[in-house]
Amino acid sequence: MLHRVAFIFGIFLMLASCAEKGDGPVFSSGDRYGGPTDMVRDYTLETGDRVRLTVFNEPSLTGEFWVNPDGFLSLPLIGNVKASGRTVNEISSEATARFGDGYLRSPRLAMEVSVFRPFYILGEVSEPGQYPYVSGLTAINAVATAKGFTPRANRDVIRIRRQGGRGEVNYRLTSELMIYPGDTVRIGERFF
Repeated sequence: MLHRVAFIFGIFLMLASCAEKGDGPVFSSGDRYGGPTDMVRDYTLETGDRVRLTVFNEPSLTGEFWVNPDGFLSLPLIGNVKASGRTVNEISSEATARFGDGYLRSPRLAMEVSVFRPFYILGEVSEPGQYPYVSGLTAINAVATAKGFTPRANRDVIRIRRQGGRGEVNYRLTSELMIYPGDTVRIGERFF
């Protein structure tokens, strides 16, 4: 009888540890815990992002442009500019040089991200799906955007896969945990 109780208790502990940790270690510190300032400065464009280009004194060249599925921005006069995997500053420098190469005399332009690519949330939330990204989005805000947790949701650990990443990483769910554009967020199920 004592062996059965010990066996059942062991199974209970094993299930409880699986429910908390998921498929790997749970991180509670790192680059995702803190402010979004580094993400905005080092943000690289991918398909689904939209940028606003302002060419000073040239309103016909000013506008908003999507990063195409092939990873390029199609800009007036100069054509396609590679955008995928590059920062806004890198693209702006290239566009300035190309506008100055026979199109405009002393071009001055500004470029900024106007729409970030969406993030995805699935699992134990009321309305899983694709949602627009807003700067400074935290994991708690992402869950609120998806209409909150279901009653079975594990409210301690969240799994995040970065766009282009190989797998999910487990994070301790806190108010400082940041979500980035293109992330896929999964809320697991608790067992008890």
